[in-house]
Amino acid sequence: MTIAIVGLGYVGLPLALQFARSGVRVLGLDVDAKKVSALNAGRSYIQHIPATEIKKLVHAGKFSASTDFDKIKNAEAILICVPTPLKKNRAPDLSFVLNTGKSIAPYLQRGQLVVLESTTYPGTTENELRAVLERGSKLKAGKDFHLAFSPEREDPGNPQSKVSEIPKVIGGYTPACLDAAKKIYSRAIRTLVPVANCRTAEAAKLLENVFRGVNIALVNELKGVYAAMDIDVWDVIAAARTKPFGFMPFYPGPGLGGHCIPIDPFYLAWRAKQVGQETRFVELAGEINRAMPAKVVARVVNILAAKKKSLRGAKILILGLAYKANVEDDRESPSYVLMDLLQARGAKVFYHDPHVPVIKPTREHPHWAGTKSVKWNRKIISSFDAVLISTAHDAVNYQQLADWSPLIVDTRNVMAKFKAKPGKVWKA
Repeated sequence: MTIAIVGLGYVGLPLALQFARSGVRVLGLDVDAKKVSALNAGRSYIQHIPATEIKKLVHAGKFSASTDFDKIKNAEAILICVPTPLKKNRAPDLSFVLNTGKSIAPYLQRGQLVVLESTTYPGTTENELRAVLERGSKLKAGKDFHLAFSPEREDPGNPQSKVSEIPKVIGGYTPACLDAAKKIYSRAIRTLVPVANCRTAEAAKLLENVFRGVNIALVNELKGVYAAMDIDVWDVIAAARTKPFGFMPFYPGPGLGGHCIPIDPFYLAWRAKQVGQETRFVELAGEINRAMPAKVVARVVNILAAKKKSLRGAKILILGLAYKANVEDDRESPSYVLMDLLQARGAKVFYHDPHVPVIKPTREHPHWAGTKSVKWNRKIISSFDAVLISTAHDAVNYQQLADWSPLIVDTRNVMAKFKAKPGKVWKA
């Protein structure tokens, strides 16, 4: 069996390697020629994926990468793992999905299976993607080729999370399409979860991430409410989580990041409007989370003022650029928003992140490209007027931070475990 996986990023590459480990020949396709060259040379560009694993599968002939889409003619299945970001007006941006469909269509063969894994709103697979594939191939989905949706489920930074062990939701355009998808995924994934159709699978993925977004918004809002009552929300959560039933802990932060949770509520809200429905609860949660960076900056202003200092002209260090602890993934990271807001108010902004030594170009914040992480030593860290903890990586020595920095603003409650002089650490 040979399958093709389009998009070799944080979703596509781990999936490709899992299929290859399972004995399937995998062709990885990506428009980034540098990624393709690195993979074929056995090099990794994702920190938690060891180069030795890639090299082993390349040398065994189980995995190869290419920019040439006509090679999909020899694949039994084509799995699409490309970004689904938002446009400036927060409408879904399906350009990556639809352009991939256009690239696939001319080479699509009878009997092949196409699966979309990218998170999107219900109806994308059977409407927009199907139309592009049928128009470009002159074939009919459900008759000439199979079509399905199976949402990615990744937990970056969690060493216990394995692709093969995460249950795989699958929805087919027709029952035969579902059977074809089950046949493919059963080669690499232990547990399959078939559902009624593509729309149900798409909706399930949105529910998973909207659930997290709504609950994070709840604790973000309660953080301010409880602070006004002189109550520490972190203490409240710690107490509440001792309940063995009916409660799941979520934690506040400086905003949301990653490729799903900050985006998915708006995908659902947009689609709901198309069918005449409102998602007031979901949209409110999205707005609360998006407002968090501004609230954090306002908190920094007040803390500096209490120290008889102004934000304008102050040297501020953002600690943690990645959106999540212990990963290098900086997509949609609230740290970028914090940096922009602080700079706009006259602060001199720097960052330190052991996982992100230099900032690569991003769609939303290209002006930070090329900026390097400052070195970690007493002379440099003590030179900042304040250190703002945005992401709490385990690789950071927080006791050194407590000893060296004159002022720490902590959005992650990580400093609670370390000793610092009174008045040095402030929560935000």
